Amino acid sequence: MMSWNRISRRRNVETRRIIATTSFRIVTLFAGLFILGGMVMTITSGLYSQSTMRQQIRREVENESHETFADAGVADVRHLLPVVQGLIEHEPGFHYLLQDPGQVIVAGNMLHLRPVPGERWLAWSHRLPKEINQDIVYGIGYRLDDGGYYFVGMDASPLTHLQRALWTTILWGIAGFGLIGVAGGLFLSNLILKWIETISRTARSIMQGDLSRRIPLRGTDDELDHLSESLNAMLDQNEYLIASLKQVSNDIAHDMRRPLARMRQNLERAIGAHGPSDTMHEQVECAIEDLDAALEIFSSLLKLAQLESGAWNNEMEPLDPARLLESVLEPYRSVIEDNGQRLETEIIPACPTVTGHPVLLRQAFSNLIENAVRHTPDQTTITATIMLSDKTITIEIADNGPGIPDEAMLRVFDRFVRLDTSRTHDGNGLGLTMVKAVVQLHRGTIVLSHNNPGVRCIVKLPIEL
Repeated sequence: MMSWNRISRRRNVETRRIIATTSFRIVTLFAGLFILGGMVMTITSGLYSQSTMRQQIRREVENESHETFADAGVADVRHLLPVVQGLIEHEPGFHYLLQDPGQVIVAGNMLHLRPVPGERWLAWSHRLPKEINQDIVYGIGYRLDDGGYYFVGMDASPLTHLQRALWTTILWGIAGFGLIGVAGGLFLSNLILKWIETISRTARSIMQGDLSRRIPLRGTDDELDHLSESLNAMLDQNEYLIASLKQVSNDIAHDMRRPLARMRQNLERAIGAHGPSDTMHEQVECAIEDLDAALEIFSSLLKLAQLESGAWNNEMEPLDPARLLESVLEPYRSVIEDNGQRLETEIIPACPTVTGHPVLLRQAFSNLIENAVRHTPDQTTITATIMLSDKTITIEIADNGPGIPDEAMLRVFDRFVRLDTSRTHDGNGLGLTMVKAVVQLHRGTIVLSHNNPGVRCIVKLPIEL
């Protein structure tokens, strides 16, 4: 019953998500179509109004021409002259021009025109100089029977104003559409970029060891939330698999310690029961050394598991990293001197405190110093430095020894990784892995780099605020 209710709720959520997404798309589509339709209707209406006004102007000019020729009776200059003179006085809305065969103006309220018959669109400059209106004139020119020329036209400024208004509307519409498109694009890109940045921050946190980090949902039940849920489900599965793998290795390490310890005790009792001249004495001692190495590996694995699980978080306390490093360096000074090496320190006098586990940090610093001592020849200078930088304490352990190859620089923090140059020394390949786990437990970072020559190990720990 519970399973069916869970499935039903999941289906209801999915149904609501689909309905909400579909509704949003439909509303967006209809809004876009409505705006586009409004623009198309505006342009169509404007073009239709222009065509209608142009036809009306043409009809009025044609009617005025026909009435003029009808009043004159004969289409020549002599008969048209009195008619045109009367029209100039009584028809101020029209423009007339009557020229004789020699293109001399006989009557009219316009400047000289070339005798071109048919429809003509004239600029304002063809009017008389007393006219100050700069709109165009539409008219029709006629060749007269005696070779003269007659032109009748009217002011076409309403058509010009309508064209300007239409183009203004179109340009404003394009600007509005562009502004809306840019604003919408910026909004959507900002939304997507914020979501991507959220995923990036989550991924970086997971890469730094916080496997429980998940992508926060926006609560909109859209495709982004659906994808976030899928990614979170994948991260849950990965965390479960990693935890299962760690648990298996930890169980193996924990369960194997007891039989190995009993085996070591039995071997020690066997050595005690036989005299020193026994031929098996040396072989048993070698077996005990191998068992000690195995027990050390299992102990290190268990400690790594505890570090990665944060088992020591409750034992943190404020401490002075400078004093801690000095206490670590003190026992190594004589060892470094006996090896023909040299130790240089540079530690700030007033070091801020950090929140940490003193035993773990002491072990981490000891491991770094011991690596520098064991894996460098004599005449090597080992440097231990503590600096304050950007709300962090930087601890640097460096040497001018042979260094580490580039291809091995990133692998040295992995488990059981031992370089060929360190095969002659004792170890299990877990030292730097342990150091990295300790540093990460303290919310710090550790980086290896070249010292040209040698190796520089940089540890950064956050200052206690």
